[in-house]
This record gives sequence, structure tokens and C-alpha cells, in this order.
Amino acid sequence: MASETNSRKQKLTVKDLITVGVFSAIIFICITLSGGPFAMVPTLTFYFPVGASLLAGPVYLLLIAKVPKTGPIFTAGLLMAIFCYVTGMHIAMTIGYLVGSVLAELVAWSRRYKNIKINIVSYIVFCLGGTGSYLAYFINPQAWVSRMLEKGTPREYLDTMAASVNQWVLVTMLAGTVLVALFSGFVGSRLLRKQFEKAGITA
Repeated sequence: MASETNSRKQKLTVKDLITVGVFSAIIFICITLSGGPFAMVPTLTFYFPVGASLLAGPVYLLLIAKVPKTGPIFTAGLLMAIFCYVTGMHIAMTIGYLVGSVLAELVAWSRRYKNIKINIVSYIVFCLGGTGSYLAYFINPQAWVSRMLEKGTPREYLDTMAASVNQWVLVTMLAGTVLVALFSGFVGSRLLRKQFEKAGITA
């Protein structure tokens, strides 16, 4: 009987689905606003995931507080993945957000969505999903460029992008994404402390 009750509590209700939809859209907007300007400039495009991590932290944490169940984090990542696919980004970006959101979901789930520090780690993992396309570039630059040319990316953009690459870009991108996501999550944890207490989320 108790297990049936717990199972019902873990299922997403209509209200939960509406909340998830609204917050996922807000997370998408935050990522686009703070990361988009980097993606548009070829010399800065590798730092898209760094910029994208800046604004969404508080919204991400509030989503978990509002709906501490399995599904919301993956839904937010799925929305980003669909956007990346529809707008013609490299397929590795779509895969990155899908994998990142699944792993982020598992991280938050490991403490039943009730530990703020773990939820911040979950956000960091989610943000690292945005590095997918760029990791694919470093693995095979020629194949990556060829694919983007097929998708209609201007040769001038790709040439300028390639010219900006040095040995520190990958490290800076990954470390910057982690640090900015950590900062965003920390700010969110302070701004939303009362919301977390109400939801029973511990430090």
C-alpha cells in the first residue's frame, strides 16, 4: 500500500507537466540569451557553453524544487536538443544535450532531488551537455567542418573559427563551463533559499 502511494507521488501530474513545460521554456530562453551571442561570433563560438551556463542556474534549481520527480531535467534537455537539431547545429550538440540531461537527471535523482549541493552538480553536468558539438570538433575537425558546410554554414565563419583555435581553448571551455555553472547554481541557491526550505531541500 505504501509503495503504491509513493509510486503515485513520483508520477508527474498535469500540474507538474505544465510547470515543467513553463520552466523548460524559461531555461531555454536563458541559455539562448546568455549563450547565443557567443555562438554568433566565430572567434567566440567555443565559449557558447560557458555563456549558456550563466543565467539558467536559478531557474533550473527552482524547477527541481517545484517538481522533485524524475523527468523535468530530461525534458529541459530534450527541448534544447530539439532546438539544436531543428536549427541545423551539428548532431553532436543534440546528442550532448540529450546525454547531459540524462546524466544530470541521474545525479539529482541520487539524492531524490532534495540536496541543493547535488542539484548544483546536476546543473553543472547539464551545462556540460552544451559542449557536445565542440568536443566533436576537437575529435575530428575536418569531418566537423565538412558536415557544417553541408548544413550551410558559411566557409568564412568556419575558417575564422578554426583560426581562433589554440591548445587552451578546450580546457578553457570545459573549465569555464563548470565554473560559471557553479556560480549560477550558487547564486540560485542563495536567491531561492526560502523556496528550497519549503520544498524540504537540504544543504
